[in-house]
Amino acid sequence: MENWTGVLDLNVEDRNGKTVAKNVYFQGAFKVMRPVYHDDSGQVCYYLLNPGGGYLDGDRYQMKVQLGEGAKLTLTTQGATKVYRTPKNYAYQESEFILKPGSLLEYIPDPLIAYQNAHFKHKNVIRMDQSATLLYSDIITPGWSPEGEHFSYKTIQLLNEIYVDEELVVFDHINLKPSSQNIRGLGFMEGYTHLGSMIVIGSGVDSSLLDRLYLAIENNTLDYKLGISALSVPGFTIRMFAHSTQMIEKIFSNIHQSIREEWFQTKPSFLRKY
Repeated sequence: MENWTGVLDLNVEDRNGKTVAKNVYFQGAFKVMRPVYHDDSGQVCYYLLNPGGGYLDGDRYQMKVQLGEGAKLTLTTQGATKVYRTPKNYAYQESEFILKPGSLLEYIPDPLIAYQNAHFKHKNVIRMDQSATLLYSDIITPGWSPEGEHFSYKTIQLLNEIYVDEELVVFDHINLKPSSQNIRGLGFMEGYTHLGSMIVIGSGVDSSLLDRLYLAIENNTLDYKLGISALSVPGFTIRMFAHSTQMIEKIFSNIHQSIREEWFQTKPSFLRKY
C-alpha cells in the first residue's frame, strides 16, 4: 500500500542492561516522543503521537517496531485513538512487531473512539522468539455521535496475528458492524458498551498462574463480564465486557501488576498522560 499518511520505524536494543534506540524514523502524521525511563530497570517507554489529532477519511498508517535481544519496551499512545467520519475511504493502520530472544514488549494503547459514520481497520502482526514476552491490550468504546447515540460508527475491524518461532499461535479478529449486527445482543456486546482484549505470552504462564487469576478476578458481575482462555503456547487471552473504560483499565492493570511482580519483581510503569 502506497501514499502513507504516517510512517514510523522504531528499532531498540539492549546496551549494558538499558534499552536504547538503535534507529528511529518517522514521517508524516506519525511520531514518537523522546524516550522515557520510569524507573531504574532499564526498560524504555515511548509515547506514540498523532499530530493531526485523529484518523481522517482515507488515512493510512504504517508502524514497524523491532526489539533486539534482551530489549525491554513499553509502547503506548498519548491519548485515545479517535477515528472521525470517513464518508469515502476507511482509515487504516498496519503494525508489525519483531521480538528477538529474551525481549519484552508491553503494547498498551489508549482506547479506540470511533465517531459517527467512521470506518476503521487495524492489523497487528507480531513475530516473536519463544523466549520473548508479550503483553498487549486494547479497548473499544461505544463511539461518539452528536446525539449521544452509541455504536453509530460504520465498522471497527481489529486483526491480530501472532507468530512464535514462525508458527501462527494467535489469530484474533474483531469485526463490529452495528448497521448489520445486533450489536447489543447475544454473541456481540450482550448489553455492555465497552470491549477489552488482553493477550499475554511468556514462559512464566502456566496452569497455576491461570488458576490464581481466576481466583483473583470475579468474572461475572453486574459491572463486567470476563473470560480467560489458555493458548497453545505458554500464554492466555482475556475478553472483557464492561460499561466503562475505567473498569476495563482497572482489571487489566491489576493483571498486569500481578504478572510484573511475579516475573520481574517490579511494578508496571505509571503511564501518566494528564
